[in-house]
Amino acid sequence: MKKRVVSLLLCAVLAVSATVGCGSDKKSAGDDSATDMEYVKDKGTLVVGITNFEPMDYKDENGEWIGFDADLAKKFGESLGVDVEFIEIDWDNKIMELDGKTIDCVWNGMTLTDEVTSSMDCTDAYLVNAQVVVVPTDVADKYQDEESLADLSFAAEAGSAGEEQLETRELQVTPVPAQADALMEVAAGTSDAAVIDLLMAAAMIGEGTSYEDLTYTVHLNSEEYGVGFRKGSDLKDELNGFFSTCYEDGTIQELAQTYGVQDMLVGQE
Repeated sequence: MKKRVVSLLLCAVLAVSATVGCGSDKKSAGDDSATDMEYVKDKGTLVVGITNFEPMDYKDENGEWIGFDADLAKKFGESLGVDVEFIEIDWDNKIMELDGKTIDCVWNGMTLTDEVTSSMDCTDAYLVNAQVVVVPTDVADKYQDEESLADLSFAAEAGSAGEEQLETRELQVTPVPAQADALMEVAAGTSDAAVIDLLMAAAMIGEGTSYEDLTYTVHLNSEEYGVGFRKGSDLKDELNGFFSTCYEDGTIQELAQTYGVQDMLVGQE
């Protein structure tokens, strides 16, 4: 009889424990059942994957990440009530970094390619862009159309839209870690040309820049930028709503003016 009573008491304790566990609404940052919003808010930090890409994400003289994307990301973090941490990633590994939760989003002038949109949940486009060919200014007149590019050796960021455009055309390309490295290759003469984003080209080459002897010529495509989250993330819709609010109150237009990308805003003439 005593054994039966002990057994019944043990079962009752287990049942209560199970009920308490099932009834808990607390979802920790390590809980796979938490939504992305809950996950980010619980840990108190939105981790943003970026590369050094002026004027989108780059460091000021104090080593702080600034730029059109960086400043927008900080404001989005404020709206969520969390801190924003920027992690410089290998662009070729952005999907792996996202899925592995090393980062929470990719926000770095990311072109909405088929690979990107099939692997991430992406926001609506917020900027328009193009991939452009960069060559030394003294030979630019020779490279004004696609046919003239056939024999050139190119440098492009690994995993970038620029590399994709070159590979599609079966042009010779050397992958490098970042778009800035592609410009260095051309400046050093180790590559004949580079393909980078128009936004970067407008900010980093030509008169008054560190690459005064470089210019851009051929536009290989037109494209759009978006921000990428993990598949199924509820943060995508949250950011789309944030973008809408920023358009309505003028925040996004003001930031665009600050970083010289106002003509690239979606919907601008």
